[in-house]
Amino acid sequence: MAGRIRDEDVALVRERTPIADVVGEYLQLRNAGGGSLKGLCPFHDEKSPSFNVTPARGLYYCFGCGEGGDVIRFIQQIETLSFVEAVESLAHQSGIRLRYEQGGGHTSRQDQGQRQRLIEAHREAQRFYAEQLLAPAAKEGRRFLTERGFGRADAEHFGVGYAPGGWEALTGRLRDAGFSDQEIVTAGLAGQGRRGAYDKFRNRLVWPVREVNGEIVGFGARKLDPDDDGPKYLNTPETPIFKKGHLLYGLDLAKREIAREHRAVIVEGYTDVMACHLAGVPTAVATCGTSFGEDHLKVLRRMLLGRSNQGGEVVFTFDGDAAGRRAAVRAFAEEHGFASETFVAVQPDGLDPCDLRQSRGDAAVRDLVADRKPLYEFMIRTVIEQYDLDTAEGRMAGLDAAAEIVASIRNDGVRKLYGVNLDHWLGIMDESFVQRRVSAHVAARRRSGGGAYSAPARPAPQASAGAADAAPYDVRDPSLQRERQALKIAVQHPGLAGEFDDLGADSFSVPQHRAVYELISAQGGVGAAGDARQWVAGLCDAAPDEAQRAFVTRLAVEPLEIYGELDEHYAQEILGTIKIHSINRRVANLKSRLGRLDPAAQPDEYQRLFAELMSVEQEKRVMRER
Repeated sequence: MAGRIRDEDVALVRERTPIADVVGEYLQLRNAGGGSLKGLCPFHDEKSPSFNVTPARGLYYCFGCGEGGDVIRFIQQIETLSFVEAVESLAHQSGIRLRYEQGGGHTSRQDQGQRQRLIEAHREAQRFYAEQLLAPAAKEGRRFLTERGFGRADAEHFGVGYAPGGWEALTGRLRDAGFSDQEIVTAGLAGQGRRGAYDKFRNRLVWPVREVNGEIVGFGARKLDPDDDGPKYLNTPETPIFKKGHLLYGLDLAKREIAREHRAVIVEGYTDVMACHLAGVPTAVATCGTSFGEDHLKVLRRMLLGRSNQGGEVVFTFDGDAAGRRAAVRAFAEEHGFASETFVAVQPDGLDPCDLRQSRGDAAVRDLVADRKPLYEFMIRTVIEQYDLDTAEGRMAGLDAAAEIVASIRNDGVRKLYGVNLDHWLGIMDESFVQRRVSAHVAARRRSGGGAYSAPARPAPQASAGAADAAPYDVRDPSLQRERQALKIAVQHPGLAGEFDDLGADSFSVPQHRAVYELISAQGGVGAAGDARQWVAGLCDAAPDEAQRAFVTRLAVEPLEIYGELDEHYAQEILGTIKIHSINRRVANLKSRLGRLDPAAQPDEYQRLFAELMSVEQEKRVMRER
């Protein structure tokens, strides 16, 4: 059992440990006047700073939750340590050698507090791993780093090392340094087997994971042997000092830049952190074998508080694939807890920051972060891209799916602005209609309790043009009535429907109608029709299935619903109307696509679509004149 730390040593720790420097490792402090500093309290959730530090007296106090004390008390609270462990941690950082009183003598090194012993074991392990990276056996590890653009100086800066392939390489080193097997296992550096402790990491590159104050508390390790049946990445398990839900790799290096730039960039791996820092994005950090969560957010929030009391930016980098979209959905579900503005930086070709730097250089990594998009915008655009926005049906389905996201925005003003954006992104060009749709989703969320957002299911594949048994449509729709009338003329009176063959399948707006047009075209068109009875019989015989055969039969017997006798002039008027409405749909779709484009970012595509729109408008004028 450890003895009592001598009072004069405790006093020396307090004297040589400036409280502002220690607290500043965990949160951003700014001048509060009168010799005091203030920041966001790390002990309770707040948006305005009420946590005060008085360096002259070596004290802190939060006017929000009442927590206060000296530098030792702060470390006890923030790290969940005992008094002895807090003193030992501060003493190590200040280079103070502590003396313990027990029976009139001083205790040995083995009697120090558990946390400090585990920290020292990790420090010794880091030295060992770093030495091993230079050994012949680490050839594959050095090649791995070199192939990704990292040199020896980079490995030393980030503390990258190599865990040898033996079962007791590190364990033996730690035993020689005076650590017991129990301490080595408790630290997560070794596992416990029937024959004793064995190395946790073997034949792997290792990265030290540090607390914000720089203390090493664990490791992340990547396998080098493809035949190794273990996981690609292996992290230290949960230990008394390694809590992965609170740790962010690289935060010890990034914390000052995060506070200065009011921005944190979240990447997915250790090499991504290295690549970002070396490329000029020194605010990058990564989680340690877990998803980004609320506890990570709390750590960052304390560092992001700027002079304007705004929360700064959190930028997530995701791959442009399905896994990246799922990660974005998780981040979006957490977004409402953010006091910061949340952004997403996506590399469309799926390259992570490490690969991006290797293939395209440092500037490409900086551009990736610079081109970040607000998380709301990313989520909305990701959802609407799943729908066919070139059809009215697709735009409506996309509107309802995206409106659910917009409805989840709690700030009324931001929600209204995104409603305006949604109208343009979908190309509906009716802001009031879109806002009403969003309002309906807001009301529905409130009735249901307003739970967390969940990603909508991907839309079902659209029915093919030849699906005669597609979902029923509303026969009262005037546009569909006109189309049906044109089909009945072509089936019942092909001799009067001379222009029918020139319409094209796209002139019909529903799959059932397009299927009949294609059936008629396959039989040579109305120009090939002879006897009316034989014509209908031939169409029915050629129908690919019973559903289409029944539909053709129905078209053959339904009344035309016209006043007076059908003549060629009336038939051409009906067919011309179908063509006009088809052109109108093309115009609407082109305007919609133009509305969704950024002319500055896609000038060639914008010009092409604009020229196509002008051509279709000319075609429309010609048809109207006829």
